[in-house]
Amino acid sequence: MQKTTAISLLTALSLISCSTQNQNPLNQDLKLNIKTNPPTLDPRRTSDTSSLNVIRMCFDGLMRKDQTGKTSLGVARAVMISDDAKTYTFFLKNTQWNDGIQLSAHDFASAWKSILDPKFPSEFAFELFFIKGAKLAKENKIPLSEVGIRALSDDVLEVELEHPVPYFLDMLTTNTFYPTPSHIVDKDPTWAKKAGPSYVCNGPFQLKEWKHSDTIILTKNPYYYDQAKVKLNSIQMYMVEDESAEISMYDAGEIDWMGSPFSAISSDALPSLSQSKDYHHYSMSGTYYYIFNTKEYPFTNVHIRRAFCYAIHREDIVKNLLQGNQTPATGLIPPSMCDITPHFQDADIVLAQKEFAIGLKELGISKDKFPAIKLSYNTNSGHHKIAQAVQEQWSQVLGVNVYLENMEWKVFLDTIRTHTFQVARMGGIASFNDPITFLSAYQHETSSLNQCQWSDPEFSRLIELSENEKDKNKRMSYLLDAEKIFIDQMPIAPIYFYSGSYMQKPYLKKVNISDLSDIDFKYSYLESK
Repeated sequence: MQKTTAISLLTALSLISCSTQNQNPLNQDLKLNIKTNPPTLDPRRTSDTSSLNVIRMCFDGLMRKDQTGKTSLGVARAVMISDDAKTYTFFLKNTQWNDGIQLSAHDFASAWKSILDPKFPSEFAFELFFIKGAKLAKENKIPLSEVGIRALSDDVLEVELEHPVPYFLDMLTTNTFYPTPSHIVDKDPTWAKKAGPSYVCNGPFQLKEWKHSDTIILTKNPYYYDQAKVKLNSIQMYMVEDESAEISMYDAGEIDWMGSPFSAISSDALPSLSQSKDYHHYSMSGTYYYIFNTKEYPFTNVHIRRAFCYAIHREDIVKNLLQGNQTPATGLIPPSMCDITPHFQDADIVLAQKEFAIGLKELGISKDKFPAIKLSYNTNSGHHKIAQAVQEQWSQVLGVNVYLENMEWKVFLDTIRTHTFQVARMGGIASFNDPITFLSAYQHETSSLNQCQWSDPEFSRLIELSENEKDKNKRMSYLLDAEKIFIDQMPIAPIYFYSGSYMQKPYLKKVNISDLSDIDFKYSYLESK
């Protein structure tokens, strides 16, 4: 019998201020603006932040982030880890779905295996590939029954990994590893498109109402295992895209929170808003970048991609346009994760023009025959300003014509997924605090998150080496070497590292927000105004 290590649950009583106790419970109704309609509220299918922000309020995984941002036990009451760190056994708390039905280990197993079903559309299936047999099952090479995910009983889940994964417990706090109600999902595939009794969840809040493109209303989940610590009665989310209207709503007290991670505050408004006592900002483990479709001419050529990347003046964009404490990015991995060095010089006009000339020669065309380029982005004043600035920079430095394509969010996502673009804006925020979260999407060309359709055998080899390396320093070295290859091949053009800016009413207390842009209202409350 193998030796095991036990992680036991440590909890502490929450202290409630006198002002909270005097607050009328009927007034514990939070209001905010999420800007756009979530494309889906199925935790297995989503990849966009507008959906994720809602889903995180409605679900709890085996693990969850505590008030300090550390990974702690969620639905699991304990976890046993085998001596070789390849087998995890989770013992579940006695919890229910919000319809009163008992939540079981089978709900986790069926949710995870459904993501690995070859017929199931999930952009984050690759996040499960370190589970034994997961990748082979997704590729339809073995049956799902052979995957290392087993419900040993109603309250015991066993997970067998291909190799030790030091960040496995951190990953279990993310949406890909949430359970789904198998007693509902099996009968109604459209369950996550509805509000009310049809949307069954297990988190601090439940979905009461969803008026598409208008409002979402969450209410306190009476069946939540930790519901005594949840003070808010409801969270009302508006979907107002107009930035000036959002500011007016905040000024009028119609919303209690404005900005990150639900929306971006207009750069025009930031200078004045940043003087308010309500204003806050924080560094985020995320990168804003442009993706090149490497299967689409002329970005099939690496020198052309480099030329377009080097020609961007990032310092000018963050200082004069965004003004929100962002940092120019000359790499993919944000500095919040590890010590990094610049991979290239910002706004290197000489090198950009040199690479462009090499690219033109390899393509066999003259500069005047270079095709017009389409730059795509979703509706947002910040994206539009950046696109206009880059359009001008590319025109001045490279002499190319660039057309801007502004699309509604859902249309934009479809355009990215179907690879019907040349250059498009994109951004990535880490799911957990490890560089692999940025790099793993590009390990396989067929990955649904590899929107640039790029691949490199040496890059993939280094990622694989990192997955099997136990020494932390060697593992980090593999990852940083992989990033060097990635940036050298330039399937993306990094522009800046994210910083979140938001307005919070002073009477809204105990909101937890992390550098991963996770926001948690589990412990929040509204103090008497």
